[in-house]
Amino acid sequence: MHDRKVDLPQPISRRDALASGLTDVDLRRMCRNGELRHLARGHYVPLTGVDLTRTDRHVLLVQAVCATTSTSAVVSNASSAMVHGLQTWEISLSRVHLTRDRTNGGRMGKKIVVHSSHLEPDEITVVDGIRLTTPPRTVIDLARSEPFEQAVVAGDSALHQGLTTTAELREHLQRARRRPGRRAAAKVVEFLDGRSESVGESRTRVALFRGGLPTPELQANVFGPDGEWVARVDFLIEELGVIVEFDGMVKYQAELRGKRTPEAVVIAEKVREDRLRALGWIVVRITWDDLEDAARLVARIRSAAGIARCSRRIGTWTPTPRV
Repeated sequence: MHDRKVDLPQPISRRDALASGLTDVDLRRMCRNGELRHLARGHYVPLTGVDLTRTDRHVLLVQAVCATTSTSAVVSNASSAMVHGLQTWEISLSRVHLTRDRTNGGRMGKKIVVHSSHLEPDEITVVDGIRLTTPPRTVIDLARSEPFEQAVVAGDSALHQGLTTTAELREHLQRARRRPGRRAAAKVVEFLDGRSESVGESRTRVALFRGGLPTPELQANVFGPDGEWVARVDFLIEELGVIVEFDGMVKYQAELRGKRTPEAVVIAEKVREDRLRALGWIVVRITWDDLEDAARLVARIRSAAGIARCSRRIGTWTPTPRV
């Protein structure tokens, strides 16, 4: 998953370090002591007092690579996704991805992957001084090259954050009609939904789809028989009478629960689910662990649907417009 920090330490080049009076012996010692991390050839990052995430380290690696790479190369694919702040899942960040506007010459090194592909001027932007592919171009590149589930997570995130639109993605898909992976990308674009608010929700959608379940409504608002609002739910499957809620445990974190205790949050969730069940819905709550066994998850939902057939639903619900 992606949790990039806003302020990152600035990479230090070996040249600047030596000019400041340090030696190569000093640099090696500081790396051993955890004061510095070696990013790429001739580039380091200070670590004192800094808790870097996996994504932070990749963005810093991107900065270091860009400092020594020709300006004709544009940061792309997974690396561009990181700089744009897209949420991702299980995408390799071991190498920096660059694209050059040419027909051949792609290569893979220890720290860098160079793609050769045509780039239109409007497919290049600048973020934090880094030249990189725009969000729609980035999403299409990922959809062409990454597995379906990974591409969906990134694409949903781009739509949800308002970094691109479905219309833009379809236009960029048309531009990629002669590139490898275009058919796979088309399936991803058709499936994307910006109403998915997290990695967990995107992965849940993929699991339901692969399990052959009816397409759920995302972020639907449920109302009681008197028109009173009851809840907004993650996934509502009307044909089955089932509501699926993904619990990523985020709501229990202090900065999101405010003055409420974790216990109060749990009680509020129980009251909310009791009200939904009183309307005849069967609620299935899932966690990260459930996503590791999609077949078992789908079986749980089908079992819940069997129970729902014996219930009479009352009240109404309204959809949230698709992003």
